[in-house]
Amino acid sequence: MFKKFAALYALVRQDAHILWHALRHPARPAWLRPAVALVALYLLSPVDLIPDVLPVIGIVDDLVLIPLLISWMVRCLPDGLKRGPARQTQLAPRKG
Repeated sequence: MFKKFAALYALVRQDAHILWHALRHPARPAWLRPAVALVALYLLSPVDLIPDVLPVIGIVDDLVLIPLLISWMVRCLPDGLKRGPARQTQLAPRKG
């Protein structure tokens, strides 16, 4: 069970890293900044689809919805931005 959580954490961490790189890249799509801002606003706002007052369900919806939204945004990125900074430095020709 903990292996599944570790794998999910690794995927979310990798997707968040790709999004962070894409946000700073000059060729980012125009929709990316507003989409990330809306996800951050949803995460920080007290208004949820399912209120956090409910003992378990209120928190679980955030733990499911936020990774799904991050994954969807990464899938919608152009192929050049999906590679992330690590793969781009490996593919780039070396100077000198």
